[in-house]
Amino acid sequence: MKILVINSGSSSLKYKLFDMTRARVICSGLAERIGDKGACLAHTLNPGTESEKKIRMTRALESHTQAIEMVARLLMEGDNPLVSSPEDLTAIGHRVAQGGETFKENCIVDDVVIRGIRENIVLAPLHNPANLAGIQAAIERFPSVPSVAVFDTQFSKDLPDYAFRYALPEAFYKTHKVRRYGFHGTSHRFVTRQLAGLMDKPLARLNNIVCHLGNGSSVTAVQGGICRETSMGMTPTAGLIMGTRCGDIDPSLPCYLAKSMNQSVEGVQNILDRESGFAGICGMGDMRDIHKAIATGDDRARLAFEMLCHGIKKYIGAYFAVLGRLDAIAFTAGIGENDAAVRAKSLEGLEPMGIVLDSRANAATRGKSGLISTKYSPVQVWVIPTNEELEIANACKALVAS
Repeated sequence: MKILVINSGSSSLKYKLFDMTRARVICSGLAERIGDKGACLAHTLNPGTESEKKIRMTRALESHTQAIEMVARLLMEGDNPLVSSPEDLTAIGHRVAQGGETFKENCIVDDVVIRGIRENIVLAPLHNPANLAGIQAAIERFPSVPSVAVFDTQFSKDLPDYAFRYALPEAFYKTHKVRRYGFHGTSHRFVTRQLAGLMDKPLARLNNIVCHLGNGSSVTAVQGGICRETSMGMTPTAGLIMGTRCGDIDPSLPCYLAKSMNQSVEGVQNILDRESGFAGICGMGDMRDIHKAIATGDDRARLAFEMLCHGIKKYIGAYFAVLGRLDAIAFTAGIGENDAAVRAKSLEGLEPMGIVLDSRANAATRGKSGLISTKYSPVQVWVIPTNEELEIANACKALVAS
């Protein structure tokens, strides 16, 4: 059973081919700068193994259709093709940012699904058009293979109304679809399931918090495998401070900026999404650079670091209250998996809540699964690498089988 997973961006196309009989990655790759003369594609065979082999090609890719065609040739041509024919693929899974209230479940793509994804572009104008371009390119090249839409918002579908509604006039929700949707759902679901396995605890009895920390960050409260709270809102701008996104701010602030700076709505949105967060505070969007700057005494870098950690701590405390009982916290994604200092600072002082970090285990755990709380900690703390592509492949496998 081979499943191809595609994550299509506005000018990029990331992919992984899985052998689902063993949940093994056969190959992976990334096409970048689609629509630009300097487009390139990096392709890796047997990633993460001793037989890993990397190929890099530079050529014009004017569209996602051309990128998919190049990927198809890499998979299907040569003396020992990775995919012998289209029929050798069980499904093609696509990450879709925003399903709105149209899609409560992942689904096999047909004309109705394409129309629904297009209608939700208004809720995700930067992401859904690119996701749709990847879907349509895949269907054009592999018309006989089921394409599956896996929605980033699907994990948050079970939020209670008092958690997803905003205190705005009813028409805003009914007519304009204004509500909390939540994102990073495939990551939060994957990590929660991994956590249940590592703790040898039935998923239905697990209460946990997942901290997905990267260039984009979100925190979820999960009860019995079901999302009960999430930090991102109607858009991915809300919640924690991020690489270039501001996170939670006073709702009246955009209006104030528009008036005082004579900015358009688009101009203010650009500030909030692309010029804020770490970059706005200290001029650096990458936490690795921020740590280097802190070591030189840069106080703005120190401020960005402490703002992130303070926000994580605040969400952990709030979500502990929401869940009522907490079994574990899991850190994942680029910062969550690799940054021991962020983890330590975020959990500092939470011992009265039963969260006791093992400083030695925390410092030694980087990019791999590991328990980083002490054996005396009532709440376990774990580092768990996320694998959103595998979660998408598993969703495809289950959906096609059913």
